[in-house]
Amino acid sequence: MATASAPESSLLSLLYRSYPAAISPDATELDLFHATPKIFPHNSYSEAEEADIKQWLGTISGLSAALGKDDKQAVAAILANLNTHLATRTTFLGGKPSVADIAAYAVLAPLVEKWTPEERTGENGYHHIVRHIDFVQNGSLFSLKIPDEEKVAIDVDDVRFVPKPVDPKEEKERKKKEKAEAQAAAKEKTVVVGQPKAETVKDTVHEAPESTTEAPAAAKKEKKEKKEKKEKQPKAAPPPAAPPSPSLIDLRVGHILRAINHPNADSLYVSTIDCGDAPGSENTTQDEATGKTVRTVCSGLNGLVPLEEMQGRKVVVVCNLKPVTMRGIKSAAMVLAASPRVAEGEDSHAGPVELVNPPADAQAGERVFFEGWSEGEPEKVLNPKKKIWETFQPGFTTTDNLEVAFDSTQVPILAEEVSAAGKNPVGRLVTQAGGVCTVKSLKGATVR
Repeated sequence: MATASAPESSLLSLLYRSYPAAISPDATELDLFHATPKIFPHNSYSEAEEADIKQWLGTISGLSAALGKDDKQAVAAILANLNTHLATRTTFLGGKPSVADIAAYAVLAPLVEKWTPEERTGENGYHHIVRHIDFVQNGSLFSLKIPDEEKVAIDVDDVRFVPKPVDPKEEKERKKKEKAEAQAAAKEKTVVVGQPKAETVKDTVHEAPESTTEAPAAAKKEKKEKKEKKEKQPKAAPPPAAPPSPSLIDLRVGHILRAINHPNADSLYVSTIDCGDAPGSENTTQDEATGKTVRTVCSGLNGLVPLEEMQGRKVVVVCNLKPVTMRGIKSAAMVLAASPRVAEGEDSHAGPVELVNPPADAQAGERVFFEGWSEGEPEKVLNPKKKIWETFQPGFTTTDNLEVAFDSTQVPILAEEVSAAGKNPVGRLVTQAGGVCTVKSLKGATVR
């Protein structure tokens, strides 16, 4: 149950309990703006972030005032603003904690506690505010000292409606467009309040060259001389194209933190996977429960792999396929799995299916490659038009030893080259540490 006291006294009490070294128990007034670096001394804040903190503290203060006046229209507008902002961020600053998050919690927690499930996560609900409240009161990032009986009871599995994920790029473009429109509107309202004096205009005219034909001729001559002097620079040679190789595919060890059924597709799972990405990388988010940088991945494995086998396990993921939206959820990688080879025309998704297992001691993000094909860097994003994945995937297979491997004889553009070079046509899928990736029981299977 959330504390039902007034927002300011609730916040003051919360700060005393949680950060006694930063907030004096003798303080009677809150200086929230200067509290952040004291509460979170291990973080540094830029001028832009400090300005954001100040802005959000003002917004939260406005929400508190609107709630006190029971101004429903103002409250709804501020809640919508907060919900939209948090749709692409873990905290108000993105992933970094600030006192603005705690202040928002103090004001919003009693409100969220009273909301019905539909108001929380229904089609018109405030999903992201509810998620933020749960994260602040339970996350180690804040380490708030809130007794369990004072916390807002939130069932994270009770989601009545799954909103379409907000694309950060689209959100950025939307804000940029709104700003441009506002500037244009302001410009249109600008009124000219005076005209230059006649004498000024006259003086300006008299300063022009006496001959109206000499100036254009001189300018034309000067332009021609500059053009003649400027040497034509040779175009830089394009960089050599990377040789065709399965190493263009970004294969990594992934750690599935959790997986759930896709809310809008019976055949899909939605997994949260740590792929070793740096914080802030494209197509990633920060996991609220662990603080790790993760990717959301949709896999057509529902009915083929038990959901319990998708929890807390290591897998091999393809990380540079172009992200696709699958029934409203953006998928930013692909989990590798093996299945029996089938004849043309047969159902290739009939199963059985086995996930590819990296070595038990492999770390999330560790690069995985086929022996004999480790040179070169993977493409940042595979261009669908070049069909790199489609070209090399037919060579992905499993051996009689249940090892995942690449058989170059199944890839026409490589078969002749490998034969001429005397290379082993089959290379095992290994990690940088030398461990081999395997499957449970499928021999001679296709891997995709």
